[in-house]
Amino acid sequence: MDYRLVPARFSALPGWDEDDPSPLMAGMSRCRDHIRNVKAYKTGSIGITAGELLALLDAADAEKPEGAAAVRAFFEAQCVPFRIEKADGSTGFVTAFYEPEVAVKAEPDADYRYPFYRRPDDLVDVDDANRPDGYPQGYAFGLLKDGSIVEHPDRGDIERGYLDGRGLEIAYARSKVDVFFAHVQGAARLVYPDGSLTRITYAAKTGHPFSAIGKLLIDRGEIDAATVSMASIRDWLARHEDQVDAVLWHNRSFIFFKAAAVEGLALGPIAAAKVPLIAGRSLAVDRMIHTFGLPFFISSDSLTHMDGGKPFRRLMLALDTGTAIVGPARGDIFTGSGDAAGALAGNVRNAATFHILIPKAAAERYLHAQG
Repeated sequence: MDYRLVPARFSALPGWDEDDPSPLMAGMSRCRDHIRNVKAYKTGSIGITAGELLALLDAADAEKPEGAAAVRAFFEAQCVPFRIEKADGSTGFVTAFYEPEVAVKAEPDADYRYPFYRRPDDLVDVDDANRPDGYPQGYAFGLLKDGSIVEHPDRGDIERGYLDGRGLEIAYARSKVDVFFAHVQGAARLVYPDGSLTRITYAAKTGHPFSAIGKLLIDRGEIDAATVSMASIRDWLARHEDQVDAVLWHNRSFIFFKAAAVEGLALGPIAAAKVPLIAGRSLAVDRMIHTFGLPFFISSDSLTHMDGGKPFRRLMLALDTGTAIVGPARGDIFTGSGDAAGALAGNVRNAATFHILIPKAAAERYLHAQG
């Protein structure tokens, strides 16, 4: 194992006494409903089961604490914090993501001509049960062609017209770059000319690995690694229109979407944990390691622009995952929806300390392992 869990006291969590984790309570209630009425979350390799998580969620449902102090006291009574310490001594790392708002039309015209696509019916899930010999191990999707699974055409193929004429278009945007960044975020709110708003969320992808265009531009010397952000990448693309296709097609991964209800403008999209994301309080984690629904206290001295110049110290819920989110102390913070949230998210690349709050009954075996 390339990490260990080191028990800590709540008093050792920087900024714990100043945080207001009240927004987590509604998210925990939704997680409880999902586990009890729909499906239990998969157990990550750390080993905390959905059943053990339910002890915490049931207690929250019974007590219904209100106010910052009462909610903190609830977690202090119900959980034990453990610092996630990586074996190589390196720090944790956080980035951020958001839900873009994209102006669209239902039908294409001279300006609105870049589509968001539904999942094609010949795209199939691939796992060890049906993976053909020689098919790339990391590909979770493929194209069913003449009874065999083959590699699906990639971003470049699709944007050159591979899916034309199949009626898969959900809506059309004005900017290919806007569509691309909605793919990166995995969700979007679509705003139509009459002001109506719909939501699309991730449905599937072609299967190709994600390749960051920011890294490509850094490697080419086009953008400084110290200042790279979504804003700087967008600015470069706007100034190099003749190179946009080549740069975007470097990321062969292509996302397909599905329509989703807009349950409320204050709620984010429904993500991997099958409950709506909470702006500023939802964390994407490595789902192979962590179980959805668990609380994490994230602290970062260098991440200051999200809290008025103060260091970031927040209790969050693990509610999502992502291709680039790999490792025990790697997280992606959901900042909300729209341009303001995008401005917050675009500059987050910060070292951070991760504490996982483990329900007390489950925590006993981790405390025992410490000797």
